[in-house]
Amino acid sequence: MDLTPIRARFEQFTTVLEPDRDVPEWWGGAPSVCIGPDGFVYMACRMREGDSPRGLRGYEVRLLGSGDGMDFATISRLRREDVPIDGFERPSLVFDPRTGRFRLYLCGPGPHDGVDTWCILRLDDVAHPGDFDPSTARPVLCAPPPKDERDRSVRGYKDPFVWLEGRHWHMMVIGYAPERTYHFVSEDGESWEPFGERPAFDHGGWHTYFTRPACVLPMGAGWLLVYEGSHPEWFDPAYNIATGLAWSADLRNWIDLTPEEPLLLSSTPGRYHTWRYSHWLWRGGELWAYAECARPNDTNETRLFRLRLQGGAAGGASGGGGSS
Repeated sequence: MDLTPIRARFEQFTTVLEPDRDVPEWWGGAPSVCIGPDGFVYMACRMREGDSPRGLRGYEVRLLGSGDGMDFATISRLRREDVPIDGFERPSLVFDPRTGRFRLYLCGPGPHDGVDTWCILRLDDVAHPGDFDPSTARPVLCAPPPKDERDRSVRGYKDPFVWLEGRHWHMMVIGYAPERTYHFVSEDGESWEPFGERPAFDHGGWHTYFTRPACVLPMGAGWLLVYEGSHPEWFDPAYNIATGLAWSADLRNWIDLTPEEPLLLSSTPGRYHTWRYSHWLWRGGELWAYAECARPNDTNETRLFRLRLQGGAAGGASGGGGSS
């Protein structure tokens, strides 16, 4: 399949968040977006510095708000010292239409309740995203410790994408090592059980080093999994991440739509072509995608891509991760 026409539609973008310093290894990214009942757009992002050891550089989860989804202002900052945690990875911000409250999931390295591994954390729900209390963070999904040195089971979970599907909460996460896609389900968003195959979507084609979930988008007929991955022959494949698409009719069996090559790479690449941590949602007659993308100087920023689709949004008014 010729992906060129689709890629061309992602060449225009709006930068919505930059790193706090314009020097290599500083990032402003890993966005998670939800829309409140009044139409206001809220975004949680992970701010990353370039000085600490890799894996411990996420110093802040920043909560931002916007009336138009493009011009964001900071409304709250959660620092790693306030949890406390050694470093943040991607958050997941969700609006629960049943309660009218917002919830926030975090992740990072342990120990958490005595378990020394990467875990998914949840904070107490709040009436407004500016009110999250980092002291309420508690682990809700941790991998069990390995049985012995030969145990090759999942060692930890990170980078959640959470959404409400009917009466149940769903969560796609990265399980490692190596990084692959895992799917969990919950009635209350606190206690989680595996959903479907493990892993839910595996390595293949161009994504044989990492295969990770970015977000899930309802399509009216089935769901689109926006996944990201890398190849072992790429430069620094642990951070040089590209994006592809898969589709499912039942959230269990996924068909890789881009098996031969990635769909999306940064259109302003330097050493890195990173296009990752994206959150896609329907807004009116457009598809909006927020993504962390590489800039030429080894920094990453958050960009908004807007695609108008003929005939309007195939997925209706709702999107994954709490969009409404």
